Amino acid sequence: MLSKESIQFLDDLRNNNNREWFQENKKRYEVFKKDYHQLVAAFLDVMKPMDPALEMLEIKDCTFRINRDIRFSKDKSPYKAHLGVWLSSGSKNLNRSGYYIHIERGGSFIAGGFYAPEADDLKKIRKEIAFFYDDLEAILAEPNFKKEFGDFSRNEKYLLKTPPRGYEKDHPAIEFLKLKSFETLQKFDISEVTQKDFVAKMSQKLIVLKPLNEFMNRAVTVDE
Repeated sequence: MLSKESIQFLDDLRNNNNREWFQENKKRYEVFKKDYHQLVAAFLDVMKPMDPALEMLEIKDCTFRINRDIRFSKDKSPYKAHLGVWLSSGSKNLNRSGYYIHIERGGSFIAGGFYAPEADDLKKIRKEIAFFYDDLEAILAEPNFKKEFGDFSRNEKYLLKTPPRGYEKDHPAIEFLKLKSFETLQKFDISEVTQKDFVAKMSQKLIVLKPLNEFMNRAVTVDE
């Protein structure tokens, strides 16, 4: 769980997203950061026994800096007014499939899968899907997966209108092969974050994504 004070800090930061306010509230940020790390530790304690691929993760591997990278963004707000937890067998410099928890007023969700893979990894994932689409279909059709997540998120930004090069339009997995990102998500209300069973509840939902993560990671590590 996360404290009400930490959520209030994020709310206040959203409304005062500037360096002067942040410096004036640096002590509040330090309390928030400690709370954030405790939340990550709680997720690791629950998720590691359920997914051994996460065993080597430490808190620092799963957190994000509060400073935004504004170099190429029209939004020059210097800080993130949300909290993210990323649990993956990869690293921050090695994109892999994994589990994600996003906490933000009006936009909280849990997610998993492989987000926007680079070109080389995308080719490997498509190859895996082309040859083993039955496996992927079985994963997505599993009752708990259908109940919790439904299907891949199909954002038009990451969806081809025509078949990718090298694949026929009548390929049985063509709707998967058109994807450029392979993630799925479930929204939740930020009020749930302060409940004592938050970590346990969300972990039970997230672990449903384990077969999908394994399928995606198998695809990109086959040549390693």
